[in-house]
Amino acid sequence: MSIAKPDEGKTHPGIRFNSPAAFWTGIFSVACGVLAHLPEFVGARSMGFHMAHMPMSPLMLAGMLTIVVGLALTSYGLVPFSVLSHPPVAASARVHFRALDSARLTGQHWGLLFVLGIALVIDVMKPATLGFVVPGLKAEYGISTRAAAALPFVALTGTTIGSLLWGLLADRIGRRAAILLSSVLFIATSICGFMPSFGWNLFTCLLMGMSAGGMLPIVYALMTEAMPAKNRGWLVVLHGGMGTVLGYLLASGLATVLEPHFTWRSLWLAGLPTGLLMLMLNRWIPESPRFLLEHGRFDEAEEVMRRFGVVVTRDMAPQHEAAQSRSAAESHGRSKLLTIFRTPYRLQTLTVGMYGLGWGLVNWGFLTFTPTILRDRGLDAQSASEVLFWSALIAVPATLS
Repeated sequence: MSIAKPDEGKTHPGIRFNSPAAFWTGIFSVACGVLAHLPEFVGARSMGFHMAHMPMSPLMLAGMLTIVVGLALTSYGLVPFSVLSHPPVAASARVHFRALDSARLTGQHWGLLFVLGIALVIDVMKPATLGFVVPGLKAEYGISTRAAAALPFVALTGTTIGSLLWGLLADRIGRRAAILLSSVLFIATSICGFMPSFGWNLFTCLLMGMSAGGMLPIVYALMTEAMPAKNRGWLVVLHGGMGTVLGYLLASGLATVLEPHFTWRSLWLAGLPTGLLMLMLNRWIPESPRFLLEHGRFDEAEEVMRRFGVVVTRDMAPQHEAAQSRSAAESHGRSKLLTIFRTPYRLQTLTVGMYGLGWGLVNWGFLTFTPTILRDRGLDAQSASEVLFWSALIAVPATLS
């Protein structure tokens, strides 16, 4: 049975910008604002690139203002604020979609895994860099290890906050748009390496953590939605393991190469090129079919699913069933999150939550302070980073096996 299509003609699943001109102008402004901090960093070369307690120059202040303006323009161009205040009722309630999830792995799947793998590596690299930053930061600012520990604490707190915020945001503006927003924040927060005061480092790293935490669940969501069910388990596990190992490998490699010559501050500059790289790769990341269906973009959802070898049949849902679905979506939409804390999911939620907390404390607690421990034992910056680089490299075949 045929139904009315929301868009006539050929559709192209992608981001529907609020204002493309504002978005790209904002990107340019953010990049220029970051580059405006470089002269002061280069000028500190004679002092070993130490910028602690230096006053901010007019050029740096102008650069920070330019970044703020750029972020505002980018957000305006990317986010349709009407959707944020009045989210649409799930349009998919009007239609039945029966997808045969027996698709075979194709070149499209492997291409998506490659692009999302790069995103995951870049995303893991951000918090992993914290461990290599802390020893140099502690020495330059003349603070104790306990005081310096505030940096990873604030950044990882931002990661947790970002995971929650971006998860909600991705359901409103789309997965691809949320990834773009994270990428822009990657670029903006690369000025963390130029901050003369420890307080400004904490603030910029909080934003960095939010962007890193925001991208991570979206990458996994896109993988699970695009991969065939029969291959999903091992692909997601392998992808996550390799992304974590390679992200730490990249962080330790950059620390080995850059820190001995340009100090710990140079490690944060990687946010500029990696953020720009994610902007370029975004065009090869498909929008989530689930998001497209929820917003009534049925033809675009079908196009995405066909691209990944999923056969889709579509027919009208019975009127009473559609009405019940809309009513349920409106009545219970706000309480869906609470469902996992009720019977019969309460025990599973508690178990997974405790496992995640334990893994996070052991993993990030150990990895973050390992460089500091090695430096306190007498190793120089390059030697300590090399030890961790080779350890991460050895972990690659172990992860594959």
